[in-house]
Amino acid sequence: MAIALEKPGNSAGLSAEDIRLLNRAYARLDFEARIRELYNDFDPDKVLVTSSFAATSAYFLHIISRIRPDQTITFIDTGFHFPETLAYKAYLTELFNLKVVDLRAEDWKHEYTVREKVYESDPDFCCSINKVEPLEALKENYHVWVSSLMRWQTEHRAGLDFLEERRGILKFNPMLDVTKAERDAYIVEHKLPFHPLVAKGYLSIGCSHCTRPGDERSGRWVGKPKTECGLHL
Repeated sequence: MAIALEKPGNSAGLSAEDIRLLNRAYARLDFEARIRELYNDFDPDKVLVTSSFAATSAYFLHIISRIRPDQTITFIDTGFHFPETLAYKAYLTELFNLKVVDLRAEDWKHEYTVREKVYESDPDFCCSINKVEPLEALKENYHVWVSSLMRWQTEHRAGLDFLEERRGILKFNPMLDVTKAERDAYIVEHKLPFHPLVAKGYLSIGCSHCTRPGDERSGRWVGKPKTECGLHL
């Protein structure tokens, strides 16, 4: 389905009706077919793909790398990742021959969050500095942002659509209807590695200060009402 990118409204130039029609088309496809269609519908150079290299990122990245091997993968380096996450990132990068670029906050801003332990007093502000702000600046260069959200993960994600306009960019969520069982079965079938902390009970993995062992998102920001870092809101 070829899409013209001249219409006003967002960085991709699509109207609400364009987005509605695309969602109808993508709903008939499975995750892998959606990714293939994305590169037909949009300029591949304007597609932003991010990965946190978290619990089961091997599934998402394996499919992306097979369909478009030269796709750049953006990793938001918050400066607070577990050493195991950085090791997993390095392993998957070599395994799938990925082209990965790191995105970081300005040094002085990150150093402030370290010095003042902002992740304890105001985790929303910490996420804003180390995750949201760096990505907001990068998004200006793209039309579509691809992420690996799934509806069963949180109440917020359960209400998302495959393609949505989010703060001036089209957010593409091709994995929304993938179940936990389907995801895990794919990883086992293709003999892909889980994040090393999964075996220790970490089923949703973010920054080390704000992640504990737990069933999916229950291990994130324990004791606080927060369930999202802010990237996907």
